[in-house]
Amino acid sequence: MDSHRRSIVKAISWRMIASLTTFALVYLFTGEITLSVQVGILDVVLKMIFYYGHERVWNKINYGITAKKAN
Repeated sequence: MDSHRRSIVKAISWRMIASLTTFALVYLFTGEITLSVQVGILDVVLKMIFYYGHERVWNKINYGITAKKAN
């Protein structure tokens, strides 16, 4: 199971990549840097919260997890 800290670090690293994509797409379609930054910031905050929650829920679900063999 991932620790809370690991889930947070994973969420931050993924959000950096995904938010840069969102920023670029908004800028590409609108040509407005201010709007792109605003949408990018909102994207970071909301999706990082949702991702963290998603990770924590999946850590409580045993689906697809196999038991480790003792050595």
